[in-house]
Amino acid sequence: MADLVLLCTQQLPFFLSEFSFAPDIITSSQTLNDGRTLISKDGSFELGFFSPGSSKNRYVGIWYKNIPVKTVVWVANRLNLINDSSGFLMINKTGNLVLTSKSNIVVWSAYLSKEVRTPVVLQLLDSGNLVLRGEQDGDSETYFWQSFDYPSDTLLPGMKLGWDLETGLERRVTSWKSFDDPSPGDFIWAIERQDNPEVVMWKGSRKFYRTGPWNGLRFSAPSLRPNPVFSFSFVSNDVELYYTFNITNKAVISRIIMNQTLYSDVPRDQCDTYGLCGAYGICIISQSPVCQCLKGFKHKSGGYVDWSKGCVRNKPLNYSRQDGFMKFTELKLPDATPSWVSKSMNLKESREGCLENSFCMAYTNSDIRGGGSGCAMWFGDLIDMRSFPDGGQDLYIRMSASEL
Repeated sequence: MADLVLLCTQQLPFFLSEFSFAPDIITSSQTLNDGRTLISKDGSFELGFFSPGSSKNRYVGIWYKNIPVKTVVWVANRLNLINDSSGFLMINKTGNLVLTSKSNIVVWSAYLSKEVRTPVVLQLLDSGNLVLRGEQDGDSETYFWQSFDYPSDTLLPGMKLGWDLETGLERRVTSWKSFDDPSPGDFIWAIERQDNPEVVMWKGSRKFYRTGPWNGLRFSAPSLRPNPVFSFSFVSNDVELYYTFNITNKAVISRIIMNQTLYSDVPRDQCDTYGLCGAYGICIISQSPVCQCLKGFKHKSGGYVDWSKGCVRNKPLNYSRQDGFMKFTELKLPDATPSWVSKSMNLKESREGCLENSFCMAYTNSDIRGGGSGCAMWFGDLIDMRSFPDGGQDLYIRMSASEL
């Protein structure tokens, strides 16, 4: 079982001394050998070589400096381990960051797509972001490369989960294989680049859990809500598509981690299992069985109930303007892959547009703020719905007029 876990830890005091101090920067004339580390200016993060769990293999990673148990948040050479202490990190003549082992074999590199014509330095920022920047750029946020663009299993505050639509860069979170092996595991947390985007957890090539689409305030599955500790946002425009969160209480360390074995946050229960109740089935965690058919639908499998087959309407559709819509409330919205969004349409226009298209099976507001705006339409069967009495959304599902 893999889970996406939001972890918060109380900040511990950190004191610098002549024994613990290390610079946060290396220049093109310096190397970072196994045994030496970089420490961010405020002492929050540390970069260096480490061995995970009981393994003796060496990796370059970033971890919290002020948490007693080494907690790694980023790994450079996930796919290429070093089996001794011969490794070192350096900026080569072309301005690229490279990790080499014995005999100067390149194990990993932060490849730059453009040639750099200025002196480059490597810096570990207070945010936990490792960046390559111009030596004279100082506090500029213009970087030639940054680790925040290449997450491992952890999303830190300020990191973006999603897409740079201009370059095609995708930022996704991938679990470790095990506590002893940071190479990519089976579980992936990523934003689906579609007309009505949502965040999906994948197990290999199979959908494992999804958040539902963004409704202007949160994802339609209300797992994470604004609170005094952190805030979060979702950006979708012609340039970028991403989710991010930030800390509002500086006394707390917080991160989102894709954990291969720990069960904590999402999926939180049986109803979070993707597609559990089939098409037009709804999962209600307080019911037994948890799978039920929506009102106006019946089990497709007949006698023995196989919920994977889902439900069908009691009365068939006309697939014309003779059909109508039934309002369902407090739902996690269906899988948004076969949906379409218009920010300019209102709910009435959404209804009319859906009636005109015989493939349209449901509609709702795409943004629930201020009484609702925009339009989201679903084309094809509705899959992966569940009841959320404490924060679900309305959905208007196409039904036969005789059923209404």
